[in-house]
Amino acid sequence: MDFGKTTNLDTVTLSLPPGHTFNARIWTDVTPTKQPNVFIGGPVWANKDYVGKVYPSTAKEKDFLHYYVRQFNTIELNLTHYQIPTQGMIDKWKTEAAGAVAERKNVGTSFLYCPKFPQAISHERLLQGAENLTAEFVNAIFGLEEFLGMSFLQLPPMFGPDKWPVLERYLSDLPDDLDVAVEFRHPDWFKSASIWGQTLERLHALHRHTVITDVSGRRDVLHMGLSSPVLTLRFIANEGHPTDYTRTDEWIQRLKSWFDKGLQTAYLFVHGGGDNDTAPELIRYWVRQLNEHCGLNLREPVLQPQVVQGSLF
Repeated sequence: MDFGKTTNLDTVTLSLPPGHTFNARIWTDVTPTKQPNVFIGGPVWANKDYVGKVYPSTAKEKDFLHYYVRQFNTIELNLTHYQIPTQGMIDKWKTEAAGAVAERKNVGTSFLYCPKFPQAISHERLLQGAENLTAEFVNAIFGLEEFLGMSFLQLPPMFGPDKWPVLERYLSDLPDDLDVAVEFRHPDWFKSASIWGQTLERLHALHRHTVITDVSGRRDVLHMGLSSPVLTLRFIANEGHPTDYTRTDEWIQRLKSWFDKGLQTAYLFVHGGGDNDTAPELIRYWVRQLNEHCGLNLREPVLQPQVVQGSLF
């Protein structure tokens, strides 16, 4: 079963909780900007359902990335969770991003890859004895150069607050110029207000970021805490359910408030749920609402109308 997935939405309170009290500390250190950096995309480009909708009807699988980077401006790069990318992969990703940027010119010029740390480091070795693997991974993704965005470290479900010293040591050893957001999944991080507040304070001191996950079946990971003026949000929808859009509406208003207070950058990864077939429609809705309510000028993905098979009568 996918993390946090539930089949009974009637039993879940889907409204957003208030922002964490530590956020006030973040706002005191920043000056609001009229044009925050907003990167929004999905978790996958290799989806055959996107052919004829997000990609041209003639698109071949080998060209999916080519078309993805021309529709969105970031991706949650889950592929790196399962393997350290080769030089050939890095070169291809850079080439495609550069081509998209050149075509867009002044309209949403950036494209950023946001790679996930390999599970061999986070889940198998639990951040210990992984110096060589970490160096290999970091060196690889640094090869993305200007197309490298936020990297994120997903902790395994068994990694609780008692392992903070391990996490602190690991984060401290990473290069200072590598942006890293941490996704916490063990429930004990959130059961105690003092533990989670202390965790945010420690991440702030390390100049590391948090991941907020909005998923229906695990509302504790929707902790609404920031350790920096950078948001990394994983929004897990429910295959086009109406609540996907009402939840989005509430997030837009929260983001407007946070931008007004000084949020500088937002990475928004929208999962459609299931096979992510409905993610493009939902991302387009996010973009439209962000532009309307937050005064942004994000490039809207262009979706081709779907042909409906059926009788003419």
